[in-house]
Amino acid sequence: MPKENSNELLPWTEKYRPVSLEDIIGQEEVVKGLKAFVKQKNMPHLLFAGPPGVGKTTAALAMARDLFGHDFAGNFAELNASDDRGIDIVRGRIKDFARSVALGDVPFKLIFLDESDALTSDAQHALRRTMESFSTATRFILSANYSSKIIEPLQSRCALFRFLPLNEQDVKKMLERVAKAEDLKLDEDAIKAIFYVSEGDMRRALNVLQGASLHAKHITAALVHKISSRARPKEIQDMLSLALKGDFVKARENLDQLIINYGLSGEDILLQVYREIPNLEIAEEKKITLIDKLGEYNFRMVEGANERIQIEAMLAQFVLIGKK
Repeated sequence: MPKENSNELLPWTEKYRPVSLEDIIGQEEVVKGLKAFVKQKNMPHLLFAGPPGVGKTTAALAMARDLFGHDFAGNFAELNASDDRGIDIVRGRIKDFARSVALGDVPFKLIFLDESDALTSDAQHALRRTMESFSTATRFILSANYSSKIIEPLQSRCALFRFLPLNEQDVKKMLERVAKAEDLKLDEDAIKAIFYVSEGDMRRALNVLQGASLHAKHITAALVHKISSRARPKEIQDMLSLALKGDFVKARENLDQLIINYGLSGEDILLQVYREIPNLEIAEEKKITLIDKLGEYNFRMVEGANERIQIEAMLAQFVLIGKK
């Protein structure tokens, strides 16, 4: 069980961040490998790859605490590459820390470089030389949302750990843990709604829960959708069903309600429509056609077209598809 931070003003993503590998929920295969490194007190350079909010930073911090114990502060450095993207950060701060001597009984120190896919190509090439030169005294953990943006020479120097989006049971377990600590009543439907909104992103799930808790101690699905500016899946399905049945006026009224009640932007609506099309009870060919049209209108909006006109034009296209 993670230790509760005494500072009540901390966001819950930090207040309830696991402090040990034992506390981490989900990512079992990754955690198993990291525990083996802690036990051996030896490890290669690592590359953590995966979408946001699935535990990459948490795993690095928890591993460092398990590895160094009381010497954690002197042996661990966390840098965010999106803040300092150039070659100077590699030649300066990283190199200075890498060449200093480790404290305690672990023979190396750790540098955690978050969002390392934001580093420029020159900085990445400089980093690979630093990793080689100081590998005896310092090990690196690179974290990236997109491993393809890390140059091949860096990837080949690291053991790759791929983090997957968290499943509903993992998110549920963490939400129930936090709800108990914060004395909240959390409906089962609310948990499903938070998972729907977060899409396996634990950070987003905890932020939604904290936002909902500011409105009420009893967290319901309706409250979750309202504070997260996401419509209920059924409301999106109803709008699509009306359009496919040929009732454009009624579908347009439903669209108006979604915009008014939830404050949804055009892109938000498109993303939710995209998620609900596979769940419609229509022929596979029509689903393919709908996705194709959705992609076209998404491109128009990205290019700067009026989102309200484009969303209604998309509904009109769905009406025509439904009549075929």
